[in-house]
Amino acid sequence: MRYVSTREQTQTVTFATALLGGLAPDGGLYVPQKIPTVNPSAWERSTDFGTMAANVLTPWLGDEIPKAELESILRGALNFPVPLVRVGNVWVLELFHGPTLSFKDFGARTMARLMNRFVDGEPLTILVATSGDTGSAVADGFCGLPNLRVAVLYPKGQVSTIQERQLIVRREGVRAFAVDGTFDDCQAMVKSLLVSPGRLRLSAANSINIGRLLPQMLYYYWAFATGGWKVADVCVPCGNLGNLTAGVLAHLCGLPVRSFIAAHNANDGYPRYLAGEEDVFGASIRTLSNAMDVGKPSNFERLKFMLSDDQMRRMIRGSSWSDGETLDSIRRVYEETGYIADPHTAVALAATRDAPDPVIVLSTAHPAKFPDTIERALGSTPEVSSGLTSLCAMPVRVQSIEAKPHALRSKLEIWD
Repeated sequence: MRYVSTREQTQTVTFATALLGGLAPDGGLYVPQKIPTVNPSAWERSTDFGTMAANVLTPWLGDEIPKAELESILRGALNFPVPLVRVGNVWVLELFHGPTLSFKDFGARTMARLMNRFVDGEPLTILVATSGDTGSAVADGFCGLPNLRVAVLYPKGQVSTIQERQLIVRREGVRAFAVDGTFDDCQAMVKSLLVSPGRLRLSAANSINIGRLLPQMLYYYWAFATGGWKVADVCVPCGNLGNLTAGVLAHLCGLPVRSFIAAHNANDGYPRYLAGEEDVFGASIRTLSNAMDVGKPSNFERLKFMLSDDQMRRMIRGSSWSDGETLDSIRRVYEETGYIADPHTAVALAATRDAPDPVIVLSTAHPAKFPDTIERALGSTPEVSSGLTSLCAMPVRVQSIEAKPHALRSKLEIWD
């Protein structure tokens, strides 16, 4: 199995090289040179997530990791439930039962263990830009691994209080940086340093890294196996388009997705592209569903590489929803079903209100991470998990920096 850059397809690399490099040297994103086939027998009627996960990922890794070792890695990383629950007229796949209560635990925990397996020599510094949940999942997944350290960048004042606490809790081998800018600024800083690392040894943990995307395919297969469907729609709350891209990869491998619904907040560049508009991406807009506040999604480059405009517009339909509509969705779903959805899932539930059955909604975060928004919608806050409560007693460490690549570089060069 070989991987190429979205910009220069003449040089192929192994999965390990793509994983540890993060971004290709030409600034492109790594994609498979050829989409592998995943036999339906690998996932149909699966009742064990670990076995299914190893069956699905093995064709993507070739012979770089023995299957038994890969299954052990996946069982250690993904040791939490993935329930599929009926909510009104849709099926909700709850992806927030990992340690940081968001779907980012799937990619971050798996990637950390894969990187730790392949890395050698001097420590590798992992850069991650976050608009909410990615950073804490990466920090938790990578902390304490001997040859890896993590620099988390987040836009100052633009994440929820609980999300920020998860980001800045003191962890071994992790540094958090509050950037005076937007998520797009954080992402641009990461890309700049990856292309010109100087004497730093760097990689990335955002969904620009193929090692983050591949594990996110797994829960698509699990949903179909658990539901027993021959075909279904899937609705994805979208920001940087990584979660959607993972689903498209699974579909191109043979997963019978009828169509994808790309649900967005006010950052609606991608739905506008799907509607036929041009020059649609711009500065990000702050919303209640902050993890989706991405103005210039990196994975659009991957989607454009894999699919023509016509193919993408046939396969994916987009929609966007305001903060007011998000609050209305939280309220309506609770009144009709008793289910409390976080603001990101609420956007997806709004997008699927009239969708044909079966439709799967990817629920990306626990509502307890957004108590202020839930209280605005319902008049009360959701029950807080013991893991979130314990954060308040833990020491923190964070540094404020300008939204400039050189500001980050100077901090990384004096890492202690």
